[in-house]
Amino acid sequence: MTEETSPITETGAPTDRPRETLDARDLPPPQPLQNTLERLAELDAGTVLVQRNDRAPRHLYPKLSDRGYEYETVEGDDVVTTVIWTP
Repeated sequence: MTEETSPITETGAPTDRPRETLDARDLPPPQPLQNTLERLAELDAGTVLVQRNDRAPRHLYPKLSDRGYEYETVEGDDVVTTVIWTP
């Protein structure tokens, strides 16, 4: 997948920041939520986190909002990508 076709370019996320990817597709609930929140706590504020999952992380959204993060989800054929960043 190239940068031009990457789901991150389909969102309002900053494209000029460093990014890290968390692949949560094989993790059972609630591990994707827990791992995402833990990773966000470890990242620099300017880093964009790209979470890949097999479903939209609906339980994660309110927790992200409560912590002041922006996020967008792009649903593909076999992967759901949620891009998370600080405004």
